[in-house]
Amino acid sequence: QLPGWSLRPDGSIVIATGNDDVLGVYTCTPYNSYGTAGASQPTRVLLKDPPSFTVRPKEEYFQEVGRELVIHCAARGDPPPTVTWLKVGGAGKSSAQVDGNSSLIFRPLVKEQHGVWECTATNQVASVSAATYVHVLGTSPHAVTNVSVLPLLLAANVSWEPGFDGGYFQRFTVWYTPLVKHPPRAHRDWVSLSVPVGAQHLVVENLQPDTSYQFSVLAQNKLGSGPFSQIVTSMPRGFPVTTVPPEPPAMTVRIFLSPPQALTANETVRGVLLQWQPPAQSSVALGGYALELRQGKGGWEVLDRSIPSTKTQLLVPGLIKDAFYEFRLVAFAGSYISNPSNTVNVSTAGMEVYPSRTQLPELLPQPVLAGVIGGICFLSVAVIFSTMAACIMNRRRAARLQKRRQDPPLVFSP
Repeated sequence: QLPGWSLRPDGSIVIATGNDDVLGVYTCTPYNSYGTAGASQPTRVLLKDPPSFTVRPKEEYFQEVGRELVIHCAARGDPPPTVTWLKVGGAGKSSAQVDGNSSLIFRPLVKEQHGVWECTATNQVASVSAATYVHVLGTSPHAVTNVSVLPLLLAANVSWEPGFDGGYFQRFTVWYTPLVKHPPRAHRDWVSLSVPVGAQHLVVENLQPDTSYQFSVLAQNKLGSGPFSQIVTSMPRGFPVTTVPPEPPAMTVRIFLSPPQALTANETVRGVLLQWQPPAQSSVALGGYALELRQGKGGWEVLDRSIPSTKTQLLVPGLIKDAFYEFRLVAFAGSYISNPSNTVNVSTAGMEVYPSRTQLPELLPQPVLAGVIGGICFLSVAVIFSTMAACIMNRRRAARLQKRRQDPPLVFSP
């Protein structure tokens, strides 16, 4: 026997490592105390190579809808592997093609082809896969996912995870309707509520007790509305019928919540990457972070108020080219907010800017806005006074002409 070879009780031979020593022809001869009936038919052992990628697709691709996109993928092995493409989730494969070089071709690229695509190379030895994410830009938003409803007292907290925004800033609305056994009309009326910018949850209030409600979330951008999310049914909590003993007096607790630490900014191919360290001191459970920015000499604006407490980095795409920004972070725990972190400066001069998933608000300083409004009001008043003066002068001129026509002509006799 060679190192790594072993024989099982059932007569099978196990070769731990395949190399040139295992090549050859093998026979198996069974025997017992009476002898043997002879050897088995010979079998030949060959070594084959599993597939390996020679051209691997990039991690992600960005392309406008309606354009052509080609994603290359190639592999080798012994025997030569077969390369196939599959969209994770199954939808959107019908119009995609694979050419003779195993490249995936979208001609044209459509919204339904947005998502994760997987290239798989397979031969008789093994299969290997490589995944890539295709971002289809210039479309209406995709449906939100993971919609959940938390029942509250005569209210409900609706939360969700946003889908891809199509390359434009997107807003959300929450739709809800009560479920009644005998509605007054054949179709129930749905009520919609706008969601504040940057939020991924909304508390729907003034609901009726002992009544089930259906909830759905709709995303919209400048190109239109995406599909509604799945409908979730929930019933708000009513007032308790049992008496509850009064709560003991609250004790005064001093809260310690220091600001986030070591905020840094680095330029990447997809935008500016912000990184930080959690607060050094916190006497309560950290609820999350809020990101603030300032452009030029303007005031501080809240860009994202729902950063999870588990995150220590955030990608900020969609910055305006050739501009100067300042960023800072604050931590919050319930109703307590820390002091701001250190400020980092970012200049986008010469940066390549991708379309934004979270579009930055356009910042206009209040003094400039007040000056613009004041100028418009002054011009409006000037136009009104000029028009009134012209009307008065025309009336006076018409009165003088009328008077001259009515007066008799003067006749001078010699």
